[in-house]
Formats: sequence, C-alpha cells, structure tokens
Amino acid sequence: MNHSFLVKSLILLFLSFGSLCIYNQESKLREPLGPLFNNWKETTKTTKNKHLLEHRVEPVDTVRIAIIGLGNRGQMALERLPKIVGVQIKAISDIDSSKVNQSAERYFLNDNLKVPDLYYGSSDWKSISERDDIDLIYICTHWELHTPIAVYAMNHGKHVAVEVPAALTIKECWELVKTAEKTKKHCIQLENCMYDFFEISVHNMAKKGLFGELVHTEGAYIHDLRALNFSDTYYWNHWRLKRLQKTDGNTYPTHGLGPLAHILNIHRGDKMERLVSMSSNQFGLTQYANSKLTNQSGWQGNQFQKGDMNVTLIKTNRGKTIMLQHDVTSPRPYSRLFTVSGTNGFVQKYPVKGMAFEPNAHRSMDVEQLGDTLLKYEPKPIKDIKDRAKEIGGHGGMDYIMDYRLIYCLRNGLPLDQDVYDAAEWSAVIALSKKSIKKNSKGVKFPDFTRGKWDELKKVSYYVN
Repeated sequence: MNHSFLVKSLILLFLSFGSLCIYNQESKLREPLGPLFNNWKETTKTTKNKHLLEHRVEPVDTVRIAIIGLGNRGQMALERLPKIVGVQIKAISDIDSSKVNQSAERYFLNDNLKVPDLYYGSSDWKSISERDDIDLIYICTHWELHTPIAVYAMNHGKHVAVEVPAALTIKECWELVKTAEKTKKHCIQLENCMYDFFEISVHNMAKKGLFGELVHTEGAYIHDLRALNFSDTYYWNHWRLKRLQKTDGNTYPTHGLGPLAHILNIHRGDKMERLVSMSSNQFGLTQYANSKLTNQSGWQGNQFQKGDMNVTLIKTNRGKTIMLQHDVTSPRPYSRLFTVSGTNGFVQKYPVKGMAFEPNAHRSMDVEQLGDTLLKYEPKPIKDIKDRAKEIGGHGGMDYIMDYRLIYCLRNGLPLDQDVYDAAEWSAVIALSKKSIKKNSKGVKFPDFTRGKWDELKKVSYYVN
C-alpha cells in the first residue's frame, strides 16, 4: 500500500472519529441571522428572465459549502464562515495536504465543529463540484483556476463565490456570464471593498444625493507586495510574481473599482464604455531582486513586464469618469484612493481622509466632523452588525459582512448584492488595460456583458435607507 495514502487515510480516520464526538455544530460562536441590508421584497419566486439582473433562486435553508484552496484567503474564510448561522462546511480542499489537515484541526476540532470531508488532489475540485450535497463552491485558489473551477461548478448545479479577480481574459469573463445565465446559478466575486464601513456610508450618501451629480471617481490598489511576492511561502509557487513577469496593465483592479462601480450604478442605469491605460517602465521589482535577494533565489536579473505604476481611465455612457491606479512595487503606504467627486461635494479615503460640500468645498471638514458625518449615514443594518464584524474580522470586518450578506441572500431567496455582470465587468479591466498598453495607450471598448440590459435597472439599492 502507498505510504502517503496510508498516512492520509489514518489522518482522515482520526479527524472523522473526532467529529463523531461533536454534537454542537451551532456553537456559541454563531450569530443569529438578522435582516442585514434587507430592503428587497421577501419572496421565494425565482427569476425566469434570460438575464440575471436581480436574479432570485429558491431559498436554501442551510448553505452547504465547499472551500477550495486553503492559502491565505481560504484560511481567512474558515475563520468567518463557520461562525454564521445557516452554514455547513461540507468539504475543504488544497493540494498541500498539511494545510488541509491543519485547517481541519484548527477551525473544526478546536471549535467543537463537525469536521468536513478532506480533499488533497490537484483536480479534486471536479469531484467536489459533482457532489449532490453542496450548494456553494467557495473558490480561493490562485487566479488561473478561478474561472475554470467556477464554470465547472456552475455546470454541475452549484452557486459559486470566487476570489478576485474572477477572470483574467475577456474570454473567461464571457464564460462566467454565459455559464451563469445558462445554469441560473449565482456567481459572486469575493474580497470586495464595497463592504468596508467608509465605502458603505459614502454609497448611502451618494444615493441620497449629497454629492449632487457624480462626475469623477478614483480607485486604486497601491500596496507594496515586494517582500510577499518574493517570499518562498506566502504565494504558492510564486504564482503572483510569475504573473508580473509576463503581463502588463492593471492586474488587480477590483478593489478600487468595485465600490465605485456600484456608486455609479454600472449596469444599473449606466455602463463603462471605453478605457485607456498607460504604465510606467518597470524598475522596482528588478531593483529589489538585485539588491535584496541572493543569486541562489533565482530572481536576480529577472525581467518583469509589469510596469511599476499603471493608470487606467474609464468613461461611462453617462459621461462619468473613473481613474484606477495599480502599483505593488513602490515603497509607499497602502492606498485604495476611493475618491468621489460631484457637483455639490467631494470625499476621499486615501491617502488622507477628506470630505467637503458646498458652499465651503474649498476646505475639508475636520477629522471629528468627517467621522460624525460618516457615522450619520452608516445604514442601520451596518450599525447592528458592526461590532460583530470587527470582532470576527477580515479586512477590519468587511469580509465578514460580505459573507454574512451572501449567506443571508441565499437563505432568503434574494438577489445577491453583486451579480455575474459585476464580476465580468470589473475583471475585464485586466485584459482591456493590457490591450490598451499594447496599442500605445489607445482607447478600447468595454464589452456589454448584459447585452443591452444595462439600463433596465436604475440604481443599486440593497443597503440604502
């Protein structure tokens, strides 16, 4: 008998035996599910339209989840999901068996929860997707597997929640859209900054008209990842660094774009029409590799295609503009910018928080006034869950709100806050920015993933009071 197989079998037997002693799956850590953001009409009526705008499916009383990929994001998901009522983790999977076994012990045995089925193979996601006792596939692998797993899972009757970016090419974006439309399964993009407290309050303010007519927005992903990218342990097989070797453009647009797209009602009354993109030359990664690493690392002298700073400009059908920046190389503080400018006011989160309104818009509010204003427009459902979200964590609590809201919508047969068109539109910037750069920063047209339905809805309304 294969020794590795025997070891894995014994581990699985041990964990399974431990789970038999556990009876309290709804542990003290779990929280009753309240009506977070709920302004949708409560109904179990499913959607019969060809498109998936405000798509509804039959309620799922207990959301049975499989988590595929137990790296940084997968581990964080296991910190949060078992603490939400109505969730049952049925399976966890990673090609690194030690991560699977350690996760089983840390997040289930130690919390007196039933141990899920354990998977170790590189293609086990197919077997998991084929099971008939799973409702949601939660995808936390490296980027190249996001779309293949999501498409396969939807084709086998599963809803999918996929880490950002959901797709890397326009072809993959269309695959997600067409598969979701064909199967009528939800496809939501995870790790989304639209659930951060600052962004939620500003969204509410924008919908109430405090900024007047919105004109211009800015978002970014500026995060010095040099040490993590070159680490031998943080990103499996250096997958993120290898991507910087072979491509340019904005390789991670969703953090900055997501909240702005919803504030601007993208495919809910407006749509992104065209894009231009420009990158600086690449300096920082090579310098870091040559100055900080040894010859034995294999990275010295390496050439990277990814320019240090990428700037991408987008214009919408209604004449609004979006500026996105991407820089994971420069020694500078973390920033997502998050700037919203309208005819009556302005707000910015990074690098320095500021907010101003007519008639005194030439000067920002002081810190106390700004904080009071954000708190005033924080939707009540957020206030009700804020402490719990911060306690559980995940980017300060926004990841917990994201998961909480996802489970609530699935259990109540409600449209998700994001749909597959969001996932495609935001991810499409990766391929479109690359294309624009190759054309000497010429404009490129955005695909209309809704196929003309972008003006059918008039606003994003899920958590606006």
